[in-house]
Amino acid sequence: QVQLVESGGGLAQAGGSLSVSCAASGRTFSRYTVGWFRQAPGKEREFVAAITRSGGGTYYADSVKGRFTISRDNAKTTVYLRMSNLKPEDTALYYCAATSSTVAIATDSSYNYWGQGTQVTVSS
Repeated sequence: QVQLVESGGGLAQAGGSLSVSCAASGRTFSRYTVGWFRQAPGKEREFVAAITRSGGGTYYADSVKGRFTISRDNAKTTVYLRMSNLKPEDTALYYCAATSSTVAIATDSSYNYWGQGTQVTVSS
């Protein structure tokens, strides 16, 4: 079992940068693909980015490609999301999630474990 805790959200101006982190408990962290999802008020939760168990594969939603970077440090059992050139439409509650699956990793139903979320707000 894995427990996830997000941190690092906050307020940024459009064009600025923020980083959020996802700290995991458990010695089997390296066995999990980790994804970031977000949910804005009144909208469905959407995929943002995912990283494979070794960190060798990364995947991004088209809306964030080229602006966001996902990375992980398995020794620290932490996954990071670096967000640059932020836009007001990036405002949302950001969740990290973990799955033992290696397929359909852009689909939230593939994930077994979720954090509580961290708020990111981008002002124009």
